[in-house]
Amino acid sequence: MVQKYQSPVRVYKNSFEMIMAAYQRRFPTCHLIPMFVGSDIMNEYKSEDGAVHVVERRCKLDVDAPRLLKKIAGVDYVYFIQKNSLNRRDRTLHIEAHNETFASRIVIHEYCCYTVHPDNDDWTCFEQSASLDIKSFFGFESTVEKIAMKQYTSNIKKGKEIIEYYLKQMEEEGITQLPRWTPAPKELQECQTSTSTHSVSPALNIPTITCTDGNSSRDGPPTSSSPPEALSSTPDDKLDADYIKRYLGDLTPLQESCLIRLRQWLQETHKGKIPKDEHILRFLRARDFNIDKSRELLCQSLTWRKQHQVDYLLNTWNPPQVLHDYYAGGWHHHDKDGRPLYVLRLGQMDTKGLVRALGEESLLRHVLSINEEGLRRCEENTNIFGRPISSWTCLVDLEGLNMRHLWRPGVKALLRIIEVVEANYPETLGRLLILRAPRVFPVLWTLVSPFIDENTRKKFLIYAGNDYQGPGGLIDYIDKEIIPDFLGGECLCEVSEGGLVPKALYRTPEELESEDIRLWTETIYQSASVFKGAPHEILIQIVDASSVITWDFDVCKGDIIFNIYHSKRAPQVPKRDTLGAHGITSPVCNNVQLIDKAWQLGRDYSMVESPLTCKEGESVQGSHVTRWPGFYILQWKFHNMPACATSSLPRVDDVLASLQVSSHKCKVMYYTEIIGSEDFRGSMTSLESSHSGFSQLSAATTSSSQSHSSSMVSRIPLLLVPVLCSHG
Repeated sequence: MVQKYQSPVRVYKNSFEMIMAAYQRRFPTCHLIPMFVGSDIMNEYKSEDGAVHVVERRCKLDVDAPRLLKKIAGVDYVYFIQKNSLNRRDRTLHIEAHNETFASRIVIHEYCCYTVHPDNDDWTCFEQSASLDIKSFFGFESTVEKIAMKQYTSNIKKGKEIIEYYLKQMEEEGITQLPRWTPAPKELQECQTSTSTHSVSPALNIPTITCTDGNSSRDGPPTSSSPPEALSSTPDDKLDADYIKRYLGDLTPLQESCLIRLRQWLQETHKGKIPKDEHILRFLRARDFNIDKSRELLCQSLTWRKQHQVDYLLNTWNPPQVLHDYYAGGWHHHDKDGRPLYVLRLGQMDTKGLVRALGEESLLRHVLSINEEGLRRCEENTNIFGRPISSWTCLVDLEGLNMRHLWRPGVKALLRIIEVVEANYPETLGRLLILRAPRVFPVLWTLVSPFIDENTRKKFLIYAGNDYQGPGGLIDYIDKEIIPDFLGGECLCEVSEGGLVPKALYRTPEELESEDIRLWTETIYQSASVFKGAPHEILIQIVDASSVITWDFDVCKGDIIFNIYHSKRAPQVPKRDTLGAHGITSPVCNNVQLIDKAWQLGRDYSMVESPLTCKEGESVQGSHVTRWPGFYILQWKFHNMPACATSSLPRVDDVLASLQVSSHKCKVMYYTEIIGSEDFRGSMTSLESSHSGFSQLSAATTSSSQSHSSSMVSRIPLLLVPVLCSHG
């Protein structure tokens, strides 16, 4: 498996010429990188005007690896070939490196570039990417990777320090500014003539580094003759190192890599509506920066938010009066770390009365709105305090807690709320202070603790009686001036005191069930299962040509192929009943097939869009301007299904097989809309009416005034990769 690394953009507030002078001082050896034993120039090229300088070096490295491993490998040093292509006219340096040692067993490519900051000519940007493919290494592949991880993490941090060390050295020598390269008078005249005639000078032909098997590395960096566009502008998918530190915190290089890699994947699959960086980071932390697990959890959460329109909750949720009067919780200043502080007087709250008066879904909606407000307050406090604040503190007062709080339906509602919050708001709780815990608390804790993530449980601090008033208590976490009055402080807390909900406000089980169903099904999206051999299809009738069919769907499970067909004939819409198409009771009741098995493609119906293959976790939006009236069929089909000229209904055996093999089942959540061409202002405009954007989580991420950084990152084993961190 090819592993990749790409750094955030590193910004030096120094001119390109100064950075280049500092960089050159690193050769032929560098005492700041002890493993960099030496380097010899193999090839060198200089253009006649001096603008282009290409140097190819053979670098010798002493890798910090166990002696036994070196003995087995039969080497004391490893060698890399490094090509530096400096273009003083364009003010760019492109660096390519690949391993010479063990090239048949391990394929390593590195690409670095220094370019001028797009917004400030006196600043310089640095970006670094690499790929690694360990084909075999004497059976020690995992050992090599562990060594690599440790060594890479420690060495990559030195990159900026090394350049800054030589910059300081130059400053001590009185070198604080270097002139930019300018062509000789004759060359300048030729350059001006060339510009006036709009001719383009030929690019320097620098060969592409290829893998040892002779094939160009598909995932490798671009050639130095064609510098990437990434740094010639500031696209939205860039992050820079200073921004990460200011708004997201101190991350290790590999943690930065995970964030950038997951962010890039979302950028490609959830175009225009990815969540903010701090929200992505929460899911990575919740899964210990395991990319695959974090991506799965995040995609499920994004689909859930979209289906239930959670992003609009703060603007649409109007808490019933019962919650205003009897829900004993609210926001109250912030703790000593700047985290928003939420106070919950659980012991004073009539949970049974609230459930009987409101229902489980209304309580869940209210808790979700609290979490959404918490995300907003964290962002505000990050700007106020000038440091990353990504979680809040919750203070829970249990005075008054008794057996009535253990009412079974109330505990069931609590467990459901915990489950939903844990899945969709990971790593948002910074600390939980539980005060005045009574004797009945261990019983409640035994019930709920199994549903709380282990990392979350570590953030709980529990105080019995008045223990919270002494050293190590509340004063250690909250300023004395804002301790609520009901806890012995002097700050007036406006959180409701709760109390018993009058039975006159109770509603019948039938009313509550009806309300819960309404809240739960309040969504514009529909879900459908797609089985191998059983696609899901929906019918859209178009009366006026040039109408626009728009769609917005998420692939929740499996991979699918999306097709659009047109037919002049009206398909026979199957009747929905409790049985499947062949009398089998199964979850395929939400799977509808319209294309008759006797229809022939090209005669009875035609394809109007090229098939679109969509991977699990992708979110797809699009539109089609209809050319003819008639019937249009949108089809979601199981990927890898054998292509055939006609679409037919599945046989009983196929349905049974699909039920038994989970890998043969896909799931999509979709929304479609038809709008007149006069109302259509662009292919994405229709999505405004379908509420498919993330208004709360995908608002423009705060970016620094410096460059951003593109990224895809993974782990790079480094028995042979110390050179990868040596260019910064």
